[in-house]
Amino acid sequence: MEFVISHLVKSYGSKQVLKDVDFVFGEGKIYGLLGRNGSGKTTFFNCINNDIDINSGEFYLRENSESSDKIPLMPEDIGYLVSTPTVPEFMTGREFLKFFLEVHEEVTPDKTIDEYFDYMMVPEDDRDRLLKDYSHGTKNKMQMLLNIIASPKLMLLDEPLTSLDVIIAEEMKNVIRSQKQGRITIFSTHLLDVAVDLCDEIVLLHNGRLEPIDKSNLGDDDFKEKIIAALRDQEDD
Repeated sequence: MEFVISHLVKSYGSKQVLKDVDFVFGEGKIYGLLGRNGSGKTTFFNCINNDIDINSGEFYLRENSESSDKIPLMPEDIGYLVSTPTVPEFMTGREFLKFFLEVHEEVTPDKTIDEYFDYMMVPEDDRDRLLKDYSHGTKNKMQMLLNIIASPKLMLLDEPLTSLDVIIAEEMKNVIRSQKQGRITIFSTHLLDVAVDLCDEIVLLHNGRLEPIDKSNLGDDDFKEKIIAALRDQEDD
């Protein structure tokens, strides 16, 4: 499975944020979408998620590079994890998962609720507490867990490690790695070291376009400096 973006353009008034974006994302890899704050990473995700209208272009799924069939991207094909999690704070974690599974009858869970909690390393004493009392990191885990249960074809992760402590950030990285098979994962970040550590491929969002980066060169300090210089010189969005 591949996710194809063709000639995608998005403007806000006279300001063009995405400029004729072309790219193909493949299944089974984590793609690091690297760009400065304000470079258009969230705009890019919101276009894909149909949260905002695009000016022109298209995006779709296809079976492989030899296929000419364009498979429309449906809402259920997309998982979207944002940096600031939104959860119903009047529910407990357990009630939230039960409610999600009841509403999404099309989802066939492969674990019990406690097994899902175990998988995400949610402490036992948190599971029956109100979500309003959860830490930022545990709320983020719950948001990730819903996306895992829904099992989308395309996972959009928008700065999901921001503001997490070191332990939870590492736990989340391991979960993201374990979920990459069978889906297309795009992980946005403004941190080069995070992208190098977690991602199989790195794509630079630079001046409104996507540019692939040869990760094998990232161990070279001069090459890193070139990337940082490019990000520094990027036009303000």
